[in-house]
Amino acid sequence: MEAAGMLRQLSDFTDFSRGHRLRELLRQGEEPSHVQSSPDGQHLVVLQKSPPRVVAFQRHGTGGADLEKSWQPPQPALVGLLFLQSPGTLGSWALALVWEHGHTEVWRFVVAVGWQLLQSLELCQGARARIVSVRSQGASLVWCEERPPLGAHSDMGKCAFRFCVCTRALEVGEQGVRLGALRIVLHNSPEYQVLACAQHVFLVPAAASFATTSKFLLIWHPEEAKLTVTAPSAGFAHSKVLRSSSESDFRKLLLGSVGVLSGLAPLDVHTSAVSNSGELLLVSTKGAVNAVEPDGTQRHIFDLEGGTLARGSPVQLKTFGSILACLLGGILYLINQNSGRLIEKKILSMKEVHFLDSPGEEDSIQLLSQTGIYSFSFSKPEDSSRSELCLVEMVFEEACRYYQRRSLSSSKLTVEKLKKGGVFQAPVALAAILQHSLCQKQKPAQGLQDTYTKLLSTMSLELQSYMSLELLKTCVVCAPESEVESYCEELVEQEVSRVLHSDMDKDNLAYLNSIFASFPKAAWKAMRSCLQLQQNGDGLLVARATPEVWKKVLGGLQQEEVGQNGVVPLFELLCASFLRFKPKWLPGFVELTQQYVSISWAYSSKEGPEGRVPLYKRALGVLARKNKRSEADDEMELELLLCSKRPKAVLQALHLLIRLKRWQRVVEVAEKFSKLSPLLNKEIFTTLLAEFAQHRELDPYLDTLWSLCPAELTVSDILTVVLQHLPHSQEDAVPFSSEENQLTVGLLKPLLQRVVQRPCIQEEMYSDALQSPTFPPPAPPREH
Repeated sequence: MEAAGMLRQLSDFTDFSRGHRLRELLRQGEEPSHVQSSPDGQHLVVLQKSPPRVVAFQRHGTGGADLEKSWQPPQPALVGLLFLQSPGTLGSWALALVWEHGHTEVWRFVVAVGWQLLQSLELCQGARARIVSVRSQGASLVWCEERPPLGAHSDMGKCAFRFCVCTRALEVGEQGVRLGALRIVLHNSPEYQVLACAQHVFLVPAAASFATTSKFLLIWHPEEAKLTVTAPSAGFAHSKVLRSSSESDFRKLLLGSVGVLSGLAPLDVHTSAVSNSGELLLVSTKGAVNAVEPDGTQRHIFDLEGGTLARGSPVQLKTFGSILACLLGGILYLINQNSGRLIEKKILSMKEVHFLDSPGEEDSIQLLSQTGIYSFSFSKPEDSSRSELCLVEMVFEEACRYYQRRSLSSSKLTVEKLKKGGVFQAPVALAAILQHSLCQKQKPAQGLQDTYTKLLSTMSLELQSYMSLELLKTCVVCAPESEVESYCEELVEQEVSRVLHSDMDKDNLAYLNSIFASFPKAAWKAMRSCLQLQQNGDGLLVARATPEVWKKVLGGLQQEEVGQNGVVPLFELLCASFLRFKPKWLPGFVELTQQYVSISWAYSSKEGPEGRVPLYKRALGVLARKNKRSEADDEMELELLLCSKRPKAVLQALHLLIRLKRWQRVVEVAEKFSKLSPLLNKEIFTTLLAEFAQHRELDPYLDTLWSLCPAELTVSDILTVVLQHLPHSQEDAVPFSSEENQLTVGLLKPLLQRVVQRPCIQEEMYSDALQSPTFPPPAPPREH
């Protein structure tokens, strides 16, 4: 992978007062628990575990008194080291040191004077309270504190909910520090780790929490006074506005969600942090990095290498602009937060590395080690050489996958082998053409080999399409919010069209699934455009797609081939879109696909889609996966069964109509589909004759029913069916019964007369011969 930037040293600590002391502190055996830089970048504050102490270092030129505090057990430990911004003065800040028992010291640094203690405060109201986690959120402090029960032998179940989440305004001004009134956000809760951004506060269950309470996160929205309960991996989110203190009770908050949450698995959280854009970053024990939005939704970003993470192995997370930096086991991962693409993976030779804030430099990552402060800078967007290198790299990566799928060898094909082997010329030629075309706008065109010139002219339209697609992506990023939707629809249409004109492998199918999931309406419009679906003047659905596109829709991977990872075939994706945006068109679409299948594949061909699971059954499978069933879904099931025109499906639809007691529709379906084949006609008539024997619902339609009687049925056959399906009476039958549902001979008489008066089949076969004027026919003239 090409380097994304250069690592350069910014400081060797000689520009800090007491720089040698800082270097010695970092080189001691026990790793510092926390290192933080001030908002102006002029100070470093180190919080050390053993021996416990906090030491501040400032750069030369600031001068003044130093800050160093230490304590020994059983004194309360320091749980918070927070930089507070002064709301009235730009660039003014203070340092708050928060101890476990709630004692807080607010310090300010004054040039040429040094560190000064502004005020000592008590955050907690109870003497037995113990803070376990604290963060600053705007002009307030938010913390989770433990409130032990008074009884020595209290119920263990109640002891589990002995924590509460509190907040207090803490404003630092020219006149001093103002501490607001205590407000309880949540009480009777389990232990939570508090993580805060500018607008939201995330509450992550502590590692020691009970399994029942570690299945979800809480998100507090201070401006809206709202709490959101979310289980991101399960797609569950429920919000509640806290209007009074009684509604802030943890157990009351969960009353409406206990049933859903009880069936979920506990959260898998190894490390958590907050990004600069206000998302909660979670790293699982399997190395998966996910981002949880303030509304409770989750998106996957990246998977770290190395397998399962041990509970004690540290993982550091920090965002710099759109770059997510992950530090694990001496390896620095640089990941694009938006796309999840790995920008660079760098092995660091330094030990005990810490991320530092880089004020005013979003494109620069600052690292602190035992030897100094380092910066890792990225190239600027206007430098096109980086994008060219990425594009060429993507060409070779795609070529690797392409050749590997078609290779009979078991050896792994890599980009390096592809570049050095000299056997595969196609990716080399394509990379050269791309570099030549992209460089033309930035600098004078470089010479291209004569052998590639003809290929360039052939690819010119494809290159123009690629450049327009890149331009459209840029427009999406830069467009105002009102225009983003139209740009997204155009972008989705181009992407769907591109995938439909390439090989429909598992990767492309998974990509289409993600498009349909992220942009359902735009993907639906794109598929309508690609298939050219529309209604004609008679109201029938027609399509003018090319045979290649139809084969991608119908002849691609099916469910048993795509695996169980949630990816569904393209036909099922389309059926789901029809059900969502145009349900009336779905039966017509299935009928269209069946017509195309009958033309393109033989009826018994196992290669075609109908050789495995019939298309109407696949559409019914999509319908069955809907969460809520309605009358419209019953009607849709009927239409899908009938549009297939398969005998079993037609009979299934007929039985469904009988079960719903829709007798007029029953007769209409019977009359229409009896014409398809004599065998289906016999099955339909026998089914309806059995229903006629059991009740009187079909009596108004007897004339139509008798007209459907097959020619081969005799009086004996009819009576046998009737007698087999007569309802069993609880009492002995008597003549002239008053029961309304009783079948009488008078009702059967028209049918029996019709059958008896019908000419015999054998007579019909020989009728022409019997009616001939001369029998036997005259002998042909002899040839002389």
